[in-house]
Amino acid sequence: MSISFPVEAPPLNADPDGVVRIAQTRVALETVIAAFLAGATAEEIAQQFPTLSLADVYQVIAYYLRRPSEVEAYLQRRRAQSAAVRASTEQRFDPGGVRARLLARRARETR
Repeated sequence: MSISFPVEAPPLNADPDGVVRIAQTRVALETVIAAFLAGATAEEIAQQFPTLSLADVYQVIAYYLRRPSEVEAYLQRRRAQSAAVRASTEQRFDPGGVRARLLARRARETR
């Protein structure tokens, strides 16, 4: 009896913005890896994200474990991009006093 061992690519796709997502879902690679690093099992991750198959979650975790430096480099770039977007947004829209402004608006509207 013979068994074949086909090589399967990880179920990862980059969207037009460069965000790596799992299979044909909107779940980002960083979401799965963050859950895994926080101690979640593949089963728990698949349960949290019903659009992910358990097999896909295991493949993504295996990909991370085989290529941690590549994935960490990607995650670092994503964190830098996120920080840049946040800084740009905060520069355009001052977050200081947001709660006070919202409460003042609510008070005016309830009068």
